[in-house]
Amino acid sequence: MSYQIAIDGPAGAGKSTIAKLVSKELGFVYVDTGAMYRAMALNCLENGVDKDDEAGVVDLVSKTDVSIKYIDGEQAVFLNGENVNGRIRTPEVGNVASAISVYGEVRRKLVDLQQKLAVSENVVMDGRDIGSVVLPNADIKVYLDAEVEVRAKRRYDELIAKGEDAVFETILSEMKERDYRDMHRDISPLVKVADAYCVDSSYMTIEEVKDAIIKGFKEAIE
Repeated sequence: MSYQIAIDGPAGAGKSTIAKLVSKELGFVYVDTGAMYRAMALNCLENGVDKDDEAGVVDLVSKTDVSIKYIDGEQAVFLNGENVNGRIRTPEVGNVASAISVYGEVRRKLVDLQQKLAVSENVVMDGRDIGSVVLPNADIKVYLDAEVEVRAKRRYDELIAKGEDAVFETILSEMKERDYRDMHRDISPLVKVADAYCVDSSYMTIEEVKDAIIKGFKEAIE
């Protein structure tokens, strides 16, 4: 029997960072579901398919192969056989990923892949609908949150550190818009499930958040 840790929450809450640390400490496989949607979004951008053209997006997705491989213990996302890890972390790709993730056919294709990964491995999986849809029977369903201003500041600092141009007010506005879209979409919206283990990371260190989740998981499987 495999163990499953589901981590959901809004953009910028630190899900990927924390999920990687938790998986490393426990020796589990980390599955970044958001990266899979970002790969689909990158494909749309590079093929000139508008994010609002559902028929066009679904048609492209039906011809697209997204897979996850582990290279030296690190997750790599492959789009049609090409490692695209270095090209999927831009705000533009993130916004398109959020927009196309509302389409049922896009979600069905990726959820099926995510569930298959979780059957044979001990996994830490993060996203928007992991505890509610992808892994409803996970050993622990974490809802990782933080105040939207804190999340926007983190994203701003991240972009500045990379030497990219960034405007805090723009990031904050886009994040609020994305939160609304993620929480109000018809298919698999971001929700806090009834049995969620809630962690607010606003004023916690990364280490404190990681420790809180591992403690919650160990208590859950006792």
